[in-house]
Amino acid sequence: MRANIENDVLFLHHEDLPEFKKGGSVVRNSYFWALRSIAGKASRYGDWEYESEVWLALARMLMSFTESGYLGFRETVLEFPSCVEIPEVLRDVSTWE
Repeated sequence: MRANIENDVLFLHHEDLPEFKKGGSVVRNSYFWALRSIAGKASRYGDWEYESEVWLALARMLMSFTESGYLGFRETVLEFPSCVEIPEVLRDVSTWE
């Protein structure tokens, strides 16, 4: 998922976020609700925002879904622009574009 940080807020690009689908995959829908539940802002057509206070929880959640094997790697890893320094707490679940 494309990610960026501005003023200690992590932004996940809205086009890369999981979608909730009624009657869809239980894992994907659970992933959607888990990500949404800790977001500071999660608008339907905008980027989701995560304050630095929840980054540890986000990293643990992403690692858990990555290790489950039910979702693709690109769905559970944060992709930062090469010019951004990845915070220590997010390094295990992040890469550069």
